[in-house]
Amino acid sequence: MSSVADKSITLLGLGLMGAPMSRRLADVFGPVTVWNRSPAALDRIDRRDLRIAADVAEAVHEANIVITMLTDGAAVEDVLFGQGAAAAMAPGTLVIDMSSIAPTEARDHAERLAARGLRYLDAPVSGGTAGAEAGRLAIMVGGSAEDFERALPVLSPLGRAVHLGPAGSGQVAKLANQIIVGLTIGGVAEGMILARLGGLDLARFVDLIGGGLAGSTVLAQYAPRMIAGDFAPRGRSSTHLKDIRNARRHAADLGHSLPFSDVLEDAFARLIAREGDIDHSGLVLALEALSPSNKKASGLSGDSGGVTQ
Repeated sequence: MSSVADKSITLLGLGLMGAPMSRRLADVFGPVTVWNRSPAALDRIDRRDLRIAADVAEAVHEANIVITMLTDGAAVEDVLFGQGAAAAMAPGTLVIDMSSIAPTEARDHAERLAARGLRYLDAPVSGGTAGAEAGRLAIMVGGSAEDFERALPVLSPLGRAVHLGPAGSGQVAKLANQIIVGLTIGGVAEGMILARLGGLDLARFVDLIGGGLAGSTVLAQYAPRMIAGDFAPRGRSSTHLKDIRNARRHAADLGHSLPFSDVLEDAFARLIAREGDIDHSGLVLALEALSPSNKKASGLSGDSGGVTQ
């Protein structure tokens, strides 16, 4: 266990990402105060060295650093300003928002928190639940260099943090990241479908191309899920859809279009409408469903005989 000065830590949000992040922080720094909007999440977490706050004001009032890991910008807005988290924080508290929200929302939150004497970083992440559990997240940080240096010892157990510029810069990076990840998932899915239709052994195919230019973390982690039909959420499709929509809005504000992201948004929307809020690797199901012969896709099979029913 590490002892670091000025690190009375609170984490707000114990979902798929927040829960393993709280575990890593507690393992390194000792007791961490946590709070979640839905109390039901508390039944699913490892509570060792976690102080469970009764409400958000109790969670933050003695913290030096408050981390938020919430669903979207509306949730962050509600917790900070609607439910009173910001009002309950002591002046000088550093808020590190690790949620994925719009850059304009991040800049607005930074300004409103500064008016209360509070510090702010936007620090969204990439790496999914596996990265959160292993402490290998890519952490994209916007805000002042001084606040970044203050936050770095707390962020380091969670992954690799890089300061990218003023408030909102981390969110811009996350949106760009989500475009790249989403389009790569789509490319893997479409290539896997073609390989299956052509009669290839998919496991051997993936092993082969993983050593070539097509090799990627997405291929290595997501192709086996597609083959197995394992779409239990590690990264929710609804979250990815929200990020793609934010990316398109941000680009539009800058006078630019993102044509591939238009297609990606439509694919995720169709996937959720058809299959529910499953893992974003389930994008393969949206593509499989384009075949007239597939009334209900459930994943790739390992032979050329069609979709597993």
